[in-house]
Amino acid sequence: MNFRFLSFILTFFFTLNVLAQNSFYATNSIRDLKISFYQNNWDHILDSLYIKGDRERILADILIDGIAYDSVGVRYKGYSSASINRLKNPFNIKLDYKLKDQNHLGIDKLKLSNVFQDPSFIREVLSYEIIRQYMPASEANFANLYINDTLIGLYSNVEAVNKEFLEKHFTSTNNVLVKGNPEEVDLYGENSNLSNTPGIDTLNYASLYALQSDYGWAELYGLIDTLNNYQHALEEVLNIDRTLWMHALNYTLVNFDSYIGYAQNYYLYQDNFGRFNPLVWDLNMSFGSFRLADASTYYDGFSISAAKSMDPLAHYYGTSVYSRPLLRNVFESSRHRKMYLAHIRTIVEENFVSNFYKERAEELYTLIDASVLADTNKFYSYSDFQNNLYVTVSDFIDYPGIVDLMEGRSAYLSSYNGYLNAPKIDSLKYLPLEPIAGDTILISSHISDASDAVLAFRHGASSSFEKYVMNDFGLYGDSVSSDGWFTAQVVSFGTQLEYYIYAENDSAGVFSPKRAAYEYHTINGTLSRGDLVINELMALNTASVRDTNKDFDDWIELYNASPNSISLSGLFLSDDLTSLSKWALPDVSIKADDYLIIWADAEINQSQNHAIFKLSSSGEQLFISDANSYILDSVTFTAQLEDISYGRIPNGIGEFTFISPTFNSSNDGASILPSHSDLILKTHPNPVDKNLLITIESQTESSLSVYDALGKTVYSKPFSAGIIEVELSTINYKPGVYFVVVKTENLVSNQKIVKL
Repeated sequence: MNFRFLSFILTFFFTLNVLAQNSFYATNSIRDLKISFYQNNWDHILDSLYIKGDRERILADILIDGIAYDSVGVRYKGYSSASINRLKNPFNIKLDYKLKDQNHLGIDKLKLSNVFQDPSFIREVLSYEIIRQYMPASEANFANLYINDTLIGLYSNVEAVNKEFLEKHFTSTNNVLVKGNPEEVDLYGENSNLSNTPGIDTLNYASLYALQSDYGWAELYGLIDTLNNYQHALEEVLNIDRTLWMHALNYTLVNFDSYIGYAQNYYLYQDNFGRFNPLVWDLNMSFGSFRLADASTYYDGFSISAAKSMDPLAHYYGTSVYSRPLLRNVFESSRHRKMYLAHIRTIVEENFVSNFYKERAEELYTLIDASVLADTNKFYSYSDFQNNLYVTVSDFIDYPGIVDLMEGRSAYLSSYNGYLNAPKIDSLKYLPLEPIAGDTILISSHISDASDAVLAFRHGASSSFEKYVMNDFGLYGDSVSSDGWFTAQVVSFGTQLEYYIYAENDSAGVFSPKRAAYEYHTINGTLSRGDLVINELMALNTASVRDTNKDFDDWIELYNASPNSISLSGLFLSDDLTSLSKWALPDVSIKADDYLIIWADAEINQSQNHAIFKLSSSGEQLFISDANSYILDSVTFTAQLEDISYGRIPNGIGEFTFISPTFNSSNDGASILPSHSDLILKTHPNPVDKNLLITIESQTESSLSVYDALGKTVYSKPFSAGIIEVELSTINYKPGVYFVVVKTENLVSNQKIVKL
């Protein structure tokens, strides 16, 4: 089989898949979706399911930008935006409902919002675009929806928070995922506010939160218990910075149909470090379209004027009429409050003072104008759409003009106590410029008007940010006391170091970079040859060991031979010398004297430890390299035996030989297979023009195979023990490189020949 060609094809389509997902949600065009239901009374069936609260789906076919898919599952989406009295309802469409793995460009679920309570049509798409600058959030754009060839209208097309989303942003999919989504919203209650009011029985939380993973009630209660009773340990179970960004974005964008309002419409995902990460959801009523409550002074609702001057620390300085511990308890820390206001400053300056939001809004208006006009089922008039970007539109409620609202909101926030008078981070430097594993990196920053500074760093996304206090006392690498240069020291793991700096004074705080920790500075380290090695491989795994998907796949064992942990961030694994960056190694760390298994199975939809290529059982090369194409380790292996490893003896440093498998452990205890001297292979002439003479000397039965350069078998035949002579005609072989391989039960020998 042509393994290299197959690997190329898989890589090509994987790249197309990633690009396609991005383009599917791009905002430079409008998606075209056409649903054809199998039943004529589809609307009656969906209405009935909605009334019963049944989440079942009905079958339909769908055309997505002209590409057809059948047997998809459709149901209504949402709580208040769906109604049996409307034709234009929100839809949740599952493409793989009946046909396993059916997807459109890697996307298996579509979520279409009907632009309810938004005369501008752009609140959701614009809000997601702003939020994605600072934390993980869904992609979103627009789609024209047709049902049975009738135009229903223009929808928001929002990326689902599912396994594909989690893999993209957290490189994991199987941890706890919870949605703050009460079965019935209590307009004067706590809802999904993360308080411990329901008690210690996790069953009492089931009506308030939707568990969307296989387990997680105990973990969710652990977060709730810590948040309410043990705030000193909160950073162990909650990503504080993500939480501050979510609050900052909700308060700045006046998005009160969220945790800061009725305490709903958010997700919590527990990352690999055991911390819950909040994710925003359902933004159709951002920019002040929802103003019913915030559980503080305005628990009974608030006006547009009040929305402009809503206190972003109302749940710290004011009263929480209904408990909001994710606000009040997090804000008990003065540092958290300063960090939070620093995030608000960044959002305001980058989006509203700069007028970025207005320019993007006008571009979106131009894009969707004709579609809004053609939408006969929209909830507001075309005139309302034209006006609502700038001025208030009155219908069931008053919908503020986005520009009018945000000019007032940004002016208010820009003068808020804690927004101004922050320190200034003037410059950064570090030494050595090219650190190797084990080096102490001295990171310094010149900061004006700061009383305290903190360095947060990690060795790739596979680890969480650690925090060191920076000093200006002339100690621990700081050269001169009180000169404004704050310094901290970090040990290099030899690969990429990611870091940011936070500084504060009595008035305010500031980050560098401003979008930290979603963005960060980097220092590229250097590993030495021998630090990280290919230690063992198996290219014919038929019954030796299974991966997590129960498959017998090729595997490669990496070993950290250095005395320090090594981050694989920025490193590559390849079987092609001309394409060393063929596959980026997963962003994980390997501890000193530890191992990592890479499955070489070309299963691109499986976990991050599955490479995009397979190993050739007839022999090839493997390389580990860094971003500069510096080869850290390599191995050239010959034809392989079934369920026999090819590994280093002694472990980590020795030459490769055939051994009994020592999967994910030291090779030093492995059995070494007999010497190749018991199997003799001779070929003549080489290069060959017509006939190739092959001599085999073996004490046991053997098999002879000839492979072309792409791994395709062109000749194969078994032989008995003894001295075997074969005359092989190569007249019909194309010119090029071929491999002659002889295998016995325990031995293999091969030679490369050239056909003229």
